[in-house]
Amino acid sequence: MTPTLTLPEATRSRPALLAGHRAHLADLQAAHRLRRLAPRAGRDFASNDYLCLAASPALRQAVGEALARGVPIGSGGSRLLRGNHPEHEALEQEAAAVFGSAAALYFSSGYAANAALLATLPQRGDLIVHDALVHASAHEGMRLGRAEAVSVPHNDAGAVEAAIARWRTGGGVGRVWLAVESLYSMDGDRAPLADLAVIADRHDAFLLIDEAHATGVFGPGGRGLAAGLEGRENVITLRTCGKALGCEGALVCADRTVIDFLVNRGRGFIFSTAPSPLMAAACRAALGLMQDETRQARLATLMAEAGRLLADRLGIPSTGSQIVPVVLGDDARTMAVAQGLQAGGFDVRGIRPPTVPAGTARLRLSLTLNVAMTDVEDLVDVLEPLLEPAA
Repeated sequence: MTPTLTLPEATRSRPALLAGHRAHLADLQAAHRLRRLAPRAGRDFASNDYLCLAASPALRQAVGEALARGVPIGSGGSRLLRGNHPEHEALEQEAAAVFGSAAALYFSSGYAANAALLATLPQRGDLIVHDALVHASAHEGMRLGRAEAVSVPHNDAGAVEAAIARWRTGGGVGRVWLAVESLYSMDGDRAPLADLAVIADRHDAFLLIDEAHATGVFGPGGRGLAAGLEGRENVITLRTCGKALGCEGALVCADRTVIDFLVNRGRGFIFSTAPSPLMAAACRAALGLMQDETRQARLATLMAEAGRLLADRLGIPSTGSQIVPVVLGDDARTMAVAQGLQAGGFDVRGIRPPTVPAGTARLRLSLTLNVAMTDVEDLVDVLEPLLEPAA
């Protein structure tokens, strides 16, 4: 029988133990930046379920069929131990074929994949040039890695070139790695991928492209904005499965040497329990659904019509994508407007620093096939008076 651990009375309550943490939370509350978990409610203008696949009958059926043929829910270990499953390998082979890369590697999340890429591939003496607005997961990878990193102004290809030139002039002799998103998650704008590819070729550099918000939405068969660059030895793409594909996890698509290096040196891959084989089976089905461009065409129509309405009624410029920021600047006002929309039956969230730069707090309107144009019209009717200046 295991003995019960009894703590001395003095150790059971220590009010000062977390005093610093409580003070930090209080400061966030005062600045209108305290985050809280909230249930989903109202019409969906917040999710990344762009193609409405997350709860689709087709994916439900695929999961049921996978269970029926014996695919396990859990992996039971890391991929290098007993966690590797034929469903993982089948997904990776099919993803490489769909996206046109030499190989692919399945991670448990886009965050884990992005962090592993930038912590593992660039070496000591190398340089990472990254866009100022790259995702927090990219920053985590750079923090864990050995390479020098430098930020450049958003979507400024000339600044990328200049940063490389300064580094070389200063004695830099290693490899250069360019890290960008193809479609930025908080601004909805696109990276100048063609220009960046030319720069990568000119400097014998690698181009890492996070396609999280473009996969399934843009490109032939939903293959993203980097579809024309896939398969090049110096291009690495990250394609999350938890957004337009409606599942979970992420796929790194790259040259076979890159994938083998991640398997051998990527701590985020080596020491993590493998993703669920059942989820890998679901992702395989989602890849098939993605290539049917019917959903993509419907979303494109919604984006175009919603963009015109928001511009005409509210003066909100179109981004040409499914992500529409409504930048309000002030944190408190942003949260008040978001709460007004939520009270009106719309799931819209306020986004504040440090997720976005200081002074650019915003509503992030996400257009998905979970809503119709009539829902957008209703949202505009509620949002318009909320945006009017106070009398």
